[in-house]
Amino acid sequence: MIGGIYGGIFTPRGGGSQRSICLCGGVFVYGDLKLRDVPRVLRDAANMSAMLLYIITNAILFSFLLTSENIPQQLAQWIVDQGLTPWMFLLFVNVLLFFAGDFMEPSSIILILAPIFLPVAIKLGIDPIHLGIVMTINMELGMITPPVGLNLYVASGLARMGLTEVTLAAAPWILVVTAVLLLVTYVPQIALWLPHLMYGIQ
Repeated sequence: MIGGIYGGIFTPRGGGSQRSICLCGGVFVYGDLKLRDVPRVLRDAANMSAMLLYIITNAILFSFLLTSENIPQQLAQWIVDQGLTPWMFLLFVNVLLFFAGDFMEPSSIILILAPIFLPVAIKLGIDPIHLGIVMTINMELGMITPPVGLNLYVASGLARMGLTEVTLAAAPWILVVTAVLLLVTYVPQIALWLPHLMYGIQ
């Protein structure tokens, strides 16, 4: 699945459909999974999906509330009025996305905040690719920080451990991702050298 996605053979959504092929392979080719175990596997997958969809639904409702109250537009105007320097703006982006990632799922954050941040970033001379990578790393950080860290819930369900235990186990990785985020934020060449090399941007 991962090879197909990164190789451009199919989209991430198409990669999800490959699970059925993996299931058939596990039953009929490798023999790792018995046919009588398939209903249990499907039931466990349904339980995990239901848990995640419940979290995502609540996060989307929260983002709808923000949009209906025009909070993103007010935030954009406030950012412009503050006269922030590029490094101050990037710090503000990181702090805001950190708190947003605690209560919202990534797609909602991107849909709401990316149109706000992009014009301000361009005005301050920040490369849009750099901003996009900074936002992506923030989304990854949000996936492993409670209370709406989806990856924490997945790990909790798979390991059959409490959310607190999983969060404590993930704490060192949270620190690592935070350090990488700060490094990429304030040393943009780390994020930009490969895209610029690929597309010949000076």
